[in-house]
Amino acid sequence: MRQEISGWGRYPRAECVVAAPRNQAELAALMGKGPMIARGAGRAYGDAALQPEMTISMCHLNRLVHFDEATGYLEAEAGLMLADLLEVFVPRGWFPPVTPGTKFVTLGGMIAADVHGKNHHRGGSFGAHVDWIDLMGADGKVRRAKPGSAPFKRAVGGMGLGGVILRAGLHLKPIQTGWIRQETIVAPDLERAMQALEEGDSAEYSVAWIDCLATGRSFGRSLIYLGEHAAPEDLDWRHRDDPLRPPRRRLKTLPMDAPDWLLNKLSARAFNAAYYSSGQRKEGEALIDWDTYFYPLDAVGSWNRVYGNRGFAQYQCAFPLQQSEAGLRALLEAIAEAGQGAFLSVLKRFGPGSGDGISFPIEGYTLAMDFPMSPQALLLMDRLDRIVAAHDGRLYLAKDSRMRPAMLRAGYGKAAEAFTAKRPTQFSSLLSERLGL
Repeated sequence: MRQEISGWGRYPRAECVVAAPRNQAELAALMGKGPMIARGAGRAYGDAALQPEMTISMCHLNRLVHFDEATGYLEAEAGLMLADLLEVFVPRGWFPPVTPGTKFVTLGGMIAADVHGKNHHRGGSFGAHVDWIDLMGADGKVRRAKPGSAPFKRAVGGMGLGGVILRAGLHLKPIQTGWIRQETIVAPDLERAMQALEEGDSAEYSVAWIDCLATGRSFGRSLIYLGEHAAPEDLDWRHRDDPLRPPRRRLKTLPMDAPDWLLNKLSARAFNAAYYSSGQRKEGEALIDWDTYFYPLDAVGSWNRVYGNRGFAQYQCAFPLQQSEAGLRALLEAIAEAGQGAFLSVLKRFGPGSGDGISFPIEGYTLAMDFPMSPQALLLMDRLDRIVAAHDGRLYLAKDSRMRPAMLRAGYGKAAEAFTAKRPTQFSSLLSERLGL
């Protein structure tokens, strides 16, 4: 069936033939019929899961295959939603070893993007916790790939270009409660924000919201959130009877696209000021449920509609450690000068990257920012590209919708060349065609 689809940023949109096989045999029957790409929940922000000739929805290949209650070992199909995994296993005392900022992603998508979370500085990215992957090649045959092998390296972080991820095995980690001990630290500027993240290195989880539009003495002001899985003795009497089942959040939804005029320089500055002020009042320690800590935006269904029908771009870059402060300062100065609305900006400390293929994380800092799509925003992001390249940084392919090939080569160098030279060419997306992968 041909339909118009997009990534989460709703830019670009493309008319694609979409197939949704219900089993392995139906999937194999689609192989060898031209360029194709697998698609999970559609949460890559740009065009990584768009192929007009054939986009394969993995939504029906979503079974839990096996789980060992004693060790936390899980085997599952690639279409399994992280939200469903959490629904089943958190009440049993298990949690994923790494999670991105939304639970509405699939297991296969997490592997293909080699997602990182708030614990990258301690636990690395998702691929480091995968024991094996079953990959279907262009010939319809399924082969098991293990860590260290060339097919495994092409699959983890390879954005679906190394073959269709069919199943995987990994270990979940044990938890005693469904609560997080959160410490909120207020940092009045960029220097102290980075200092707080460095000093919080021993915390299992850390992340910072950063005001990308603040200037002067408030330049780079941030709220840092450190987190640890809470123990039963950390809970008050109201939650000790069922510590693995915190109260559910009340979910909201945006029923329609916001008008384009809503998001502008003034509204962005007002939002950032209000958010920072609210964080100041909450400084210190608190107990919050796992859903609120890890997935704050998931409380609002279709939150991408706040950017209107034109969509938005998320610009996520990473700088090597020695270049991080200078790179971040240059980026924030350019954004503040341009006055382009950046509402949701997140700063994280990365630990060492895997060094495999085109996996995104490198040891240093990563900054992610959302920009409403416009000609001015595209020009600003071109300027940001030059800053990132000048500081030996790179962009995240799972968030990208407009990077040029030269920027890919600057950020990934010989790794991108090696990945392109050896991968099966039948698997392609609008992203890979745009970047010459």
